[in-house]
Amino acid sequence: MNAMEMGIIILLSTFVLLLLLGVPIAYSIIMSALGALVFATDTQTASVIISQRMATGVDSFSLMALPFFVLAGQLMNKGGAASRLIDFAKVFAGRLPGGLLYINIIACMLFGAISGSAVAAASAIGGSMLPMMAREKYNSAFSSSVNIASSTTGMLIPPSNILIVYSLAGGGISIGALFLAGYLPGILVGIMLSLVVFFKVRKQQFATESSVSFAEFANRLFSAVPSLFLLVIVIGGIVGGIFTATEASAIAVVYTLFISLYVHKEVKYKDLFSIFLDSIKTTCVILMLIAGSMAMSWVMSYENIPDMIAGALSWASNNQITLLLTINVILLVMGIFMDMTPAVLIFTPIFLPLVQKVGVHPVHFGMIMVLNLSIGLCTPPVGSVLYVGAEVSKLSVSKLVQPLMLLYVAMIAALLFVTFVPEISLAIPQAFGLLD
Repeated sequence: MNAMEMGIIILLSTFVLLLLLGVPIAYSIIMSALGALVFATDTQTASVIISQRMATGVDSFSLMALPFFVLAGQLMNKGGAASRLIDFAKVFAGRLPGGLLYINIIACMLFGAISGSAVAAASAIGGSMLPMMAREKYNSAFSSSVNIASSTTGMLIPPSNILIVYSLAGGGISIGALFLAGYLPGILVGIMLSLVVFFKVRKQQFATESSVSFAEFANRLFSAVPSLFLLVIVIGGIVGGIFTATEASAIAVVYTLFISLYVHKEVKYKDLFSIFLDSIKTTCVILMLIAGSMAMSWVMSYENIPDMIAGALSWASNNQITLLLTINVILLVMGIFMDMTPAVLIFTPIFLPLVQKVGVHPVHFGMIMVLNLSIGLCTPPVGSVLYVGAEVSKLSVSKLVQPLMLLYVAMIAALLFVTFVPEISLAIPQAFGLLD
């Protein structure tokens, strides 16, 4: 066994062992990368290289948008957007059998888009919707499962923090193009989840919402507009060339702060410190993951792991369908054991060059990767959204896995559509002239 093979074994075995021991994933990434590099060089050299790679990994102008979008999401989460979006969604789905489930899906799509966080959507929307569904005798496990699965749509529908991370990992892919590309895949996931709900509840009897008068519709729309207008400001400003994605994130904070304090009036000045503190904690976790993942990516390149994987996939490298199916299977498996942010940072530099060789656009592959890894957010043992959803519903994870199975199938079906129909991802950014 040569030194390179030994370094790879140390890297992977240390990473898996630390995860099994419950070490936070950011530290697991850094320590495994350091251990592999110490074996190849020496302790001092390895420490210097890892420190440098971590620092340069977060030294990116595009990453400046992350803390601002995180703060904007926190303000929306605390500022009453969830209840207003739920009331607005009732207009469209309240009269359908099982209407509260459809409302949950629509509200998660809207709130996830505004907050950019699947965890925030699962918590905020689930916290409001699940008690309502319990009162109407909905199956609690299935209701919670729908809330969990639909919360992931915010990873695709902009402004999405993970798309900013993918842009960084992909070498500066246009954030504006990625944001626009996420709309149709995110909506498709919502439609596929709604189809599962339709077939699941069609023979059951549920109380439905009464019809809404035009005056009530106007009132609900008026209440929801301030929150929804954030999307117009951010996406419209980027696409229109008024400001960059980073500038848009700062404007989003100013706007959400204003409506939370003076329009919805559900955030008080005394609440701002805790909101800022929560945003700082979340940002620090993300940046630590990015720094560690960038260091690990460098060590993997040093050990020629990307070349080895490319060689292992050489049998599929000339066939786009076979290559994309193989990569999807690998990402689905890795998404079960690895959080989304490090997975995007580690696997994008490995897989993106391979798919580009067979004609897959980087923006299209970004949608494939994010949708794929979103499924991992709902699966044990690492799925953060699954655990938040379980906590909100007060149900054990074991009770949620079985009803989630049909929803996994729906999300995988949406993934296959997005994978093999590139127009779903590329049509909107192409229409706005944002593709190379």
